[in-house]
Amino acid sequence: MVTIFVYRDGKTEQVSSIDRAWIDPASGVTLWVDLAAPSIPESLVLSDTFKFHPLSVEDAMSVRQYPKAEAYDGYFYVILHGIDFRTQGAHRFGTHDIDFFVGPNYLVTVHDGDSLAVGELRDHATRNPKILSEGPVALLHRIVDAMVDSYRPQMDKLEDRLDDLEKEIFDDPRPALVRQILDEKRQVAGLRRIVTPQRDVVGRLARRDFLDVSMEMSFRFRDVYDHLVRIADDVMIFQDRITGMLDAHLSNVSNRLNEVMKVLTILSTIFMPLTVLTGMYGMNVPLPHLAGGERAQFWWICAIMAVTIVAMLLMFRRKRWI
Repeated sequence: MVTIFVYRDGKTEQVSSIDRAWIDPASGVTLWVDLAAPSIPESLVLSDTFKFHPLSVEDAMSVRQYPKAEAYDGYFYVILHGIDFRTQGAHRFGTHDIDFFVGPNYLVTVHDGDSLAVGELRDHATRNPKILSEGPVALLHRIVDAMVDSYRPQMDKLEDRLDDLEKEIFDDPRPALVRQILDEKRQVAGLRRIVTPQRDVVGRLARRDFLDVSMEMSFRFRDVYDHLVRIADDVMIFQDRITGMLDAHLSNVSNRLNEVMKVLTILSTIFMPLTVLTGMYGMNVPLPHLAGGERAQFWWICAIMAVTIVAMLLMFRRKRWI
């Protein structure tokens, strides 16, 4: 779906087609073209109408690209990722990339149609002329700022899940928890691969690496950059926490296994002399009898076994094995 907005004479209107004259900076208009999950015919707007470089068009139409920023003749091209947090049996992070073509008086956005940041601005564009009145770079900032702001609530949810997982590790260290820990670790690692280059891209905008970014806009992007720095730091902390949680969980499981093995070893050790004793007196050969008659022999054997058990337990206790 292609949505086209034109700002001119102090108001924004939605139109059905693009006048090539609007692309000229001398036209005095600000143009925003949004391509949401574009089809192949719709994507021809990029190559035929705007004459963008084939490599940037290829990146924009690909399924997934990592964040980056590149300057081309007459425009610069930016790829950033918005967060996509879905619940499908378990909490999972996901990101979707948004491609920006930023020219002197136009902005072209390409995404998969799930971007809340773009959708919200698109719904209010005609009712709020200020959205386009400040130019394409300001519109880029509005979208990027909304994308970055959406990270914080989901990062807080992730932190709450990690807190609950830590408690569960120490309260109920069952072996199945390792799957949950590894799943969280994989998600945080994927988030780190996105946030770190995205921070660098916004940093380039804040440093005015592109001529179309004014000093005022660099200040705004600097604020977004600070937010991304904090998010990147949180992701690093979460990754360290998950690594520690995995180590603690494996240690707890190993300790519990050692406790079980210790109990079984003690039981086996205790029964070894008892087995020898019962085996000897179970042989069909004459053996020396203890005091008393035939029936007293059973109770003598039981008494010897009890004394042996008590003596071995006292020895284990003295050596602090139990």
